[in-house]
Amino acid sequence: MAQRARIAAVLGPTNTGKTHYAIERMLAHRTGMIGLPLRLLAREVYDKIVGLRGPGVVALVTGEERIVPPRAAYWVCTVEAMPEGMGCDFVAIDEIQLCADPERGHVFTDRLLRMRGTQETLFMGSDTMRGPISQLVPGVEFVRRERMSQLAYSGSKKISRLQPRTAIVGFSVENVYAIAELLRRQKGGAAVVMGALSPRTRNAQVALYQNGDVDFLVATDAIGMGLNLDITHVAFSSLTKFDGRRMRPLMPNELAQIAGRAGRGMTPGTFGVTGEAPPIPDEVADAICNHRFTPLKKLNWRNAALSFGSIDRLIASLEQGPDNQMLTKAREADDLMALRTLAQDGEVFARASDPASVQLLWDVCRIPDFRGISHAEHAGLLETIYKHLHEKGAVPDDFMARQVKRIDRTDGDIDTLSKRLAYIRTWTYVAQRKGWVHDESYWRDRTRAVEDSLSDALHDRLTQRFVDRRTSVLLRRLKQKEALLAEVNDKGEVTVEGEFVGRLEGFRFRQDQGATGQEAKTLKAASIQALQPHFHLRADRFYNAPDTEIDFTEQGGLMWGEQAVGRLAPGDDAMKPRVVAFVDDEAGPDVMQKVQRRLQHFIDRKIAALFEPLLAIQRDEALTGLARGFGFRMVESLGILPRADVADEVKALDQESRAALRKHGIRFGQFTIFLPALLKPAPTRLRLVLWSLANGLDDFPEAPPPGLVTVPNIDAVPDVHYTIAGYRAAGSRAIRIDMLERLADLLRAEDSRGGFEAKADMLSITGMTLEQFADLMQGLGYKAEKGERPKVKPVAETLATAEETAAEAPAEAAAAAAAVPAEAQPETPAEAPAEPEVEVFYTFTWGGNRGNTQRRGQGQGQGRRNADRGDRGERSDRGGDKPRGKGKPKGGKRPPRDEGAKTYQARPPKKEKPIDPDNPFAAALMGLKGKS
Repeated sequence: MAQRARIAAVLGPTNTGKTHYAIERMLAHRTGMIGLPLRLLAREVYDKIVGLRGPGVVALVTGEERIVPPRAAYWVCTVEAMPEGMGCDFVAIDEIQLCADPERGHVFTDRLLRMRGTQETLFMGSDTMRGPISQLVPGVEFVRRERMSQLAYSGSKKISRLQPRTAIVGFSVENVYAIAELLRRQKGGAAVVMGALSPRTRNAQVALYQNGDVDFLVATDAIGMGLNLDITHVAFSSLTKFDGRRMRPLMPNELAQIAGRAGRGMTPGTFGVTGEAPPIPDEVADAICNHRFTPLKKLNWRNAALSFGSIDRLIASLEQGPDNQMLTKAREADDLMALRTLAQDGEVFARASDPASVQLLWDVCRIPDFRGISHAEHAGLLETIYKHLHEKGAVPDDFMARQVKRIDRTDGDIDTLSKRLAYIRTWTYVAQRKGWVHDESYWRDRTRAVEDSLSDALHDRLTQRFVDRRTSVLLRRLKQKEALLAEVNDKGEVTVEGEFVGRLEGFRFRQDQGATGQEAKTLKAASIQALQPHFHLRADRFYNAPDTEIDFTEQGGLMWGEQAVGRLAPGDDAMKPRVVAFVDDEAGPDVMQKVQRRLQHFIDRKIAALFEPLLAIQRDEALTGLARGFGFRMVESLGILPRADVADEVKALDQESRAALRKHGIRFGQFTIFLPALLKPAPTRLRLVLWSLANGLDDFPEAPPPGLVTVPNIDAVPDVHYTIAGYRAAGSRAIRIDMLERLADLLRAEDSRGGFEAKADMLSITGMTLEQFADLMQGLGYKAEKGERPKVKPVAETLATAEETAAEAPAEAAAAAAAVPAEAQPETPAEAPAEPEVEVFYTFTWGGNRGNTQRRGQGQGQGRRNADRGDRGERSDRGGDKPRGKGKPKGGKRPPRDEGAKTYQARPPKKEKPIDPDNPFAAALMGLKGKS
């Protein structure tokens, strides 16, 4: 039977009825299968055959759709989804010239070489495939079909001058949307057709066009693959496209495939260019009109005999080269790239240890990247699916339910709905695979229902945005002045016909308030048209700008230089804020996404850099129990915790837990638990913003000026604002918490019960005058008693000089001091007699809760101190108050019980303070000592 089977190649240009001929031949057999290049086209052919033979005998199999009745005799499939080993009487492959496609060509080549019907096989496509087919398929019969109508080149036309029943072709989503928007304003509306649309959305949009609701169609090159529409003219908005790897010019045969959609049946058609597309060269236009193209020399090929012994053997079999000179090894496809990525994961590699597991991994890797986010994101999703399938035998129902529920929403704009449609296609694909879910029927219906609802919502949004039948005054004015000249200079100033009309601030257009009414509408419309390319150029420049050009304000704004481009908004976590980009709707969804992604990257990196100590605490799996809980309290409080708020938790921490937390830089201060690294100006500024966002404040507290130890304590400012800023309010000023802890270290060495005076080090740390320091101490709970005493003049010479002078001439110094003549004394004006100088001093004693400030009965002499000084405020930190001196107190007696516990330290005898020779009282004393 195989020898008697017919193999034919039906070749020719578009509009020759090749697909219709294949359908007729298939229905002439008892069973048959046809492979089509697009899911949209497969659905169209399926509906046609169902109309002829009924749904009970027709199956539809695509990556995301599977309708297989029990008595299925005719199978309509996408080429990738064609099941093998069916033994159908008839097999047909449409658009066979896609064997040369760099992305999918190896699949079509495999079908050309291996897919056969038991009685008849047809390959439909372009004449360029005659040579390769004749060499690769023995005994093939060639059938030439001529175009039923004429095709002519009409040159270049403006979009505003295109005739009705025109399809304008773009090669990117943003280009399609921009053209459709322009047609809405100038022509009343347009339908949109793209390969990424679901069949339901595509059919609804095509119905708008076919029914005459709109006269224009904007589409990607998806219309070139056999979609039969009533098109009179095809206009190319570009002659280049992105093929997944690079921008490249369209080949003449690719242009012909799309241009051939013009003119159906016996109706002639035309093609040309519009917009910024350059004219098509005469020789290329002639080749398209006469269907003469360079024959294909090579077909893409990938080994179909795969080895599943191990991952390495599978990759090696996929990398195997062809043994025929007509075939060339296909470039690495997405499924192979995903396999390589997953093979680097140790757990995945360990799971794929037998042929069945390796084959399952390969099947998972063949899930298309419908979302198109990034290779790494797609590989991560595949890894999750594979682990579920390998470990549990199927994707869990609760996991599927969460994924589908998150997508099952019909709110949002066109871009949002398009993304959800792309996401649901992944789970539709999973549900269609046999054995991948527990209840296949339920999940196929569920994912299909979600796709249908999203499709209907997307159709509504597309219609609302791109179809407007109202003939408003603005549209008439634009038609009358379609040549309005609008420009944007490098400063963002927008001019129309040389007149200033507004300014571009970041990504928002601010129109000049001088124009009103109809004039303002017309000028704004012209300005937006001019700004469309500028928005994209500016978005690209912003996306590639370094972080040094972007900053955040103390009120949560996001700035690019001097221009506001967004703001921060509360997120799920204080350290994970969201970003709201300031982008005009007219800029388009792509610009919005690009700006939003760049701002999110900036703030995420800023938080990661400035709050690395906190993130390290979160990542440290060595922290357990109370230490881990306390660490997360520090993270939640953004690195600063008043000790009084967590007194019980601190007491509960043992020394081992504290040591583990100190390794992360946490300091247990007497007043505050904090991370010193986060008190720097940059982390403080960001902490205030994040805390304000998390607490829903309208006005954010501003960060204190860098370098100030104390700042004024304003009554209207809550204490918590000072805490988050790294300060503690005390009296009329607030002191930085790290300096407060240093002050606390000095205060521990003083006798707070008997009273003490401020030392120079204390005033130096705080940078205060004595009066300000007294106010601060009272704010900390101390009593300050003011006093006065004679002021002692400062020592004029160093200690060594004073001792030397006293040793050499004590008697002479005393005599000189006693016999100073009156006329040698400084003259004092008669009207201002000298008054004795006095100095003011303060004596400080503790007047509050002693346990909150310093240890009870702290003495003057202390030995080596713990690096974390705040821990001395708790007895549990060192196991109680024990004397730390190496010897006993003088006399071997303990201090009286009512004086409290004190500490002692052995030290050499204290040297007597040298006598100041410049002091008259000292001179007299020196004289007495000399006599003795």
